[in-house]
Amino acid sequence: MQQDPLEAIAHPTDFSEASAEAFAHGLRLALEFRCRLDLLHVRSADGEWSSFPHVRETLARWELLPANAPHSQVQEKLGIEIRKIEIEHHDPLQGVAGFLLSHRPDLVVMATHGAQGLSRFLSESVAEGIAQKTNVPALFLGPNSRPFVNAKTGRLHLKSALIPVARDPSPARALLLFHRLFGKLGFVRRYIHVGDGRFELTGPGGAREKVMSLEGPTVDTILSAANTYLADLLVMPTAGRHGFLDALRGSTTEQVLHRAPCSLLALPA
Repeated sequence: MQQDPLEAIAHPTDFSEASAEAFAHGLRLALEFRCRLDLLHVRSADGEWSSFPHVRETLARWELLPANAPHSQVQEKLGIEIRKIEIEHHDPLQGVAGFLLSHRPDLVVMATHGAQGLSRFLSESVAEGIAQKTNVPALFLGPNSRPFVNAKTGRLHLKSALIPVARDPSPARALLLFHRLFGKLGFVRRYIHVGDGRFELTGPGGAREKVMSLEGPTVDTILSAANTYLADLLVMPTAGRHGFLDALRGSTTEQVLHRAPCSLLALPA
């Protein structure tokens, strides 16, 4: 199955420590896929251009560029484009949502804690017209998740993904999207279904996938499996009338996210 290239990753930042860790993940994935990384910040009275993450210093620390390398070498040597984008909007939530709507990145990477983490996104409403269309795959670094990128060295540790599946929403589209975004990394995928009976699942390549059927409270069972299998990534198909943000509010995915021992990838189903 031929994969479309991953062309753009967006990382909303509030210049916090939590955002710095999410930035490292976004940058490392951009290097892996040789794609553009957009660093987003909604302009406020205390926000300055110099506060953006220091890309070249990070790449030098990761020993991918020499110290004091010119900006041009980021793209010439490493094949990635970095854009630092200040968004002018009175509301950070609306500003970021509007960017995602108009630019449609392949993936958004963000922390779920900090001054303007996911709690802010979930606690405030998005204008219906924007929210219905802002249905972008999102990688969330939760408050209890261990990183899969070492921020000091840039080392990537993404070996195992746990994918809970259910009949509603159907995981078919989400699995195709997951294959396009992360298929080249080739890590182990484990599928689980929480509930009675067998779950039949056909993977993106047409082969029948093995699905483990587990019983117990849904959230606790998913978290227990993530710990048991030492998952580096939880992949959750989400569905909602207003895209992934709406789907997360009060959902199983949101509950898992706040307690997950690893990063969580929410995919529109």
